[in-house]
Amino acid sequence: MNLEELFIQNKESLIEGRYLTLDSITPLLERNNIKKNVKIIGESVLEAPIYSYQVGTGKTKIFLWSQMHGNESTTTKALFDFINLLNSETDLAKELLGAFTFSCIPMLNPDGAKLYTRANANDVDLNRDSQTLTQPESKVLRAAFEEFEPHFCFNLHDQRTIFGVSDTGKPATMSFLAPSYNEEREVNETRLQSINLIAGINDVLQQYIPGQIGRFDDSFNINCIGDTFQFLGVPTLLFEAGHFQDDYLREETRKFAFMALVSSFTILNENDIVSNGIDKYLNIPQNKVVFYDFMYKNVKINYDGIEIITNFAAQYKEELIEGQICFNAYIIEVGDLENYFGHYEFDAEGASYKDDFTNIPNINQKADFYLNDNLHFVNGLIKK
Repeated sequence: MNLEELFIQNKESLIEGRYLTLDSITPLLERNNIKKNVKIIGESVLEAPIYSYQVGTGKTKIFLWSQMHGNESTTTKALFDFINLLNSETDLAKELLGAFTFSCIPMLNPDGAKLYTRANANDVDLNRDSQTLTQPESKVLRAAFEEFEPHFCFNLHDQRTIFGVSDTGKPATMSFLAPSYNEEREVNETRLQSINLIAGINDVLQQYIPGQIGRFDDSFNINCIGDTFQFLGVPTLLFEAGHFQDDYLREETRKFAFMALVSSFTILNENDIVSNGIDKYLNIPQNKVVFYDFMYKNVKINYDGIEIITNFAAQYKEELIEGQICFNAYIIEVGDLENYFGHYEFDAEGASYKDDFTNIPNINQKADFYLNDNLHFVNGLIKK
């Protein structure tokens, strides 16, 4: 199966970029071939509708939800690409629809999506609310889970650009987790099913993004929804869509998330599951916080007449301004930065740092500065 070609054929052209709201996806849910399987299953804090889409006649029931965190939209795009595949009337689509019943919540947190925040409108992280169920969105998800009685759950998220694949210097473009079901992080039959499936997905994706797949931390927290569903005996997979080189809009990462979804269900359908894949799973390197968006090396800085050569780093802050996501770079660290990497790295080779303020790179200052007067950096990059 050519997954690259499959993605191109099914990519949903009406949604792109990082800022996806309910207004972005409503036209997709109202399409004639989709709307008959769409229903409103609840409301958010601000009374926005929460939609589900259910399709397929197969005995294996798959439950997927995305944008539990409002500013994590990559897997929502990938989910709609996958829904397009299911509606393509191809042999693959017919095969999947006959083998599975899919129940999808494409945007669990529409208020957070509109505000471009991780939390909901009550400033609650829904992924820490699986036990107390204080929020309407959490109650909707739990009710949908209990009514559908799935055989597998897919918890779809984004992760920040700070994560790399261990100390390899490669970004964690996709990361996966078979959540723990107890404090001891033991492997029972339920968790083993998640582990074996992730091992199979990793085998596929390594062909496309070798060395750029990570394993998410499996510390147990019963307040997290994945840990809860695993504890309740339903194999659950966490997807974390991360950074691909120069892909801040996550359009390349979207492709790999789509590939991971397709691979999951072809593996399950063909019963091509890795047997006892614990070693393969544990050999996937762990996510590690090792990246900055920008790193500037060997910069000369004058501290009250004392010149030193050092490094500093900047990070994008994603800011919602007049309905647009703006990537604004701010200085966040100064020092040797040993064992860290930059998605963009610049070796100043001893050039002198200057700016329009104190001529010292201060924390939380915009990354606008000069090197040796002749190189002007604006928002982290050299001004052309």
